[in-house]
Amino acid sequence: MGSLYILDEPSIGLHPRDTRLLINVLKNLRNLGNTVLVVEHDEDIMRSADYIIDIGPHAGRLGGEVVFAGEPALIHNATNSLTANYLNGTEYITVPSTRRKWNSYIEVKGARENNLKNIDVKFPLNTLTVVTGVSGSGKSSLVKGILYPALLKEITGSGERAGQHDSIAGDIRLISGVELVDQNPIGKSSRSNPVTYLKAWDEVRKLLAEQPYAKSNGYGPSHFSFNIDGGRCEECQGEGVIYVEMQFMANLTLTCEACHGKRFKDDILEVKYRNANVYDILEMTVNQAIEFFGGGKGSLEKKIVEKLKPLQDVGLGYIKLGQASSTLSGGESQRVKLASFLLKENSDKPILFIFDEPTTGLHFHDIKKLLNAFDALIAKGHSIVLVEHNLEVIKCADWVIDLGPEGGENGGHLVFAGTPEQLVAQQNSYTAKYLSAKLSKVVQK
Repeated sequence: MGSLYILDEPSIGLHPRDTRLLINVLKNLRNLGNTVLVVEHDEDIMRSADYIIDIGPHAGRLGGEVVFAGEPALIHNATNSLTANYLNGTEYITVPSTRRKWNSYIEVKGARENNLKNIDVKFPLNTLTVVTGVSGSGKSSLVKGILYPALLKEITGSGERAGQHDSIAGDIRLISGVELVDQNPIGKSSRSNPVTYLKAWDEVRKLLAEQPYAKSNGYGPSHFSFNIDGGRCEECQGEGVIYVEMQFMANLTLTCEACHGKRFKDDILEVKYRNANVYDILEMTVNQAIEFFGGGKGSLEKKIVEKLKPLQDVGLGYIKLGQASSTLSGGESQRVKLASFLLKENSDKPILFIFDEPTTGLHFHDIKKLLNAFDALIAKGHSIVLVEHNLEVIKCADWVIDLGPEGGENGGHLVFAGTPEQLVAQQNSYTAKYLSAKLSKVVQK
């Protein structure tokens, strides 16, 4: 009693049924005389709140304001809130008018890892397939424990041992690879950032090296790299900060006194493209940079915009070009990886992509952008398998594989495989129970 509980995204990894149980627990805590503060994107939890604080209106430099604070019933009064728009139904994620048809597939036979009950499961190709089920129903065991390692070994001849199953079969020849797009950090170096990961920075360095001041001083593209000696500040080695190890306390991060956080030597900072030096460009957000370089006429400017555009398409237009990879959330790192596959040079061969809970930490508006990115991948000939609980994503799937019906020993059965419309007719599926309301109330495109 009398405690303040702070929970950050407690619905992560929870099926809507389990989220309902969580809401009951949170209300019980409140009723005992405690205060419960939750950072959350889940619609049911928001609607169950006594008070909502909505921060926005957008992300990054366009966010940081309180756009609404009050009871959920009054959120329709908010005039500049994306959350309000989605809760009120003025904005929504539409249900596809048709589901993609498929003939080709990969099939896992005799899956019996952990609690899986010797099941045969087909994963369609050239579609958006979502694997659902309550927590502990066997989703990760099937997809990450068997499908991914077995397929990887079949295609490359190497990889970790797959979980217990009889065989993997089907149209494996139709895909050139399999990618597990997880939420692990995108770079090991503290100087790694999203634009180096997408190789957009290579083009920026070439462009800066073409400027008159750079040519007259003999500066090449390498002088604008913060990973090698030459133009970077040697005091902080291009990081802009100095890390001081404290023996008994948290390490200190101090702005570099030599470059004052600008990461490069003074002479290099004198090189400017359209009045912006290398530090100014690194401080731009992706959206700002696309607008900035879009004003140029050369081929390098076009290449820079082409390589940055996928970041904007997956909803990461608010991050800075020089933002360290270590500061990105797991969901942001996952979307950077997705953006890299949307690049033209990375999309020529058909790949099966596997995502585990890609909506983690995402607002309704971000989920809409994510679904558009998935559509773009499929349009390029790829296939997507998601392990997901989010009903907005499930309702947009071409094919749903529902495991369960319960978790643990009472799970591991193939409850259903088919379209979302066919799923809602299932009597013994918890997913069907919650999905039916989503399919009935959303306008189709």
